[in-house]
Amino acid sequence: MKNDLSSNRQNQDNPIMLHTLSHENTILNKFIAEIRDKRIQTDSMRFRRNLERIGEITAYEISKTLEYAPKVVETPLGEASVEMIADKVVVATILRAGLPFHQGFLNYFDDSENAFVSAYRKSTKDGKFKVKVEYISCGELEDKVLLLVDPMLATGSSLVLAYNALVERGGQPKHTHVAAIIASEQGVDYVEQNMPRQTTTVWASAVDEELTSRMYIVPGIGDAGDLAYGAKL
Repeated sequence: MKNDLSSNRQNQDNPIMLHTLSHENTILNKFIAEIRDKRIQTDSMRFRRNLERIGEITAYEISKTLEYAPKVVETPLGEASVEMIADKVVVATILRAGLPFHQGFLNYFDDSENAFVSAYRKSTKDGKFKVKVEYISCGELEDKVLLLVDPMLATGSSLVLAYNALVERGGQPKHTHVAAIIASEQGVDYVEQNMPRQTTTVWASAVDEELTSRMYIVPGIGDAGDLAYGAKL
């Protein structure tokens, strides 16, 4: 994997575009460090705020890739032409860990539409798990730009399942930006293999190499949902 902000995946005829934001030193590094740090991440309010701030930074970076059109606005002293986003944007997330991250995107894309997916892991007798979609709220996606945001991209199965459920309900978006804070290499590979390569871009603040047997990213951050909202049964 290249050490620049954006890189094509290797050894593919039509590789997916991956942007790793931490490859460029910015204030983002501070927020990543704080959500990773086991001494700081226990402050749930700070943890949620850091997810939100990382969402804002990622939203800003994604906004550079959208289509724009000029708009004339009237000032108290005259008129000014401003390039405004022409794309129709939909911000979608997977409950519950995705909510603070989603809010960061919504702070910047404040006139976007929204979609929500509730998915959960169901353990099987052999110690593995299946991911099931329980609830979906989604409007029309045809010819719109979908921002599918989830703090952790571990195996990628939950995200791809959510994407398929959204497309089945709302139609095919013209482009999908997958945004994660911490991704695993396996998760990025799974997205590449199971989502349209020509119309999918992956954004991650950092990409880690390892997954545990319970599918937690290492070094990762732990369970983002529990850190943000408390332990679940």
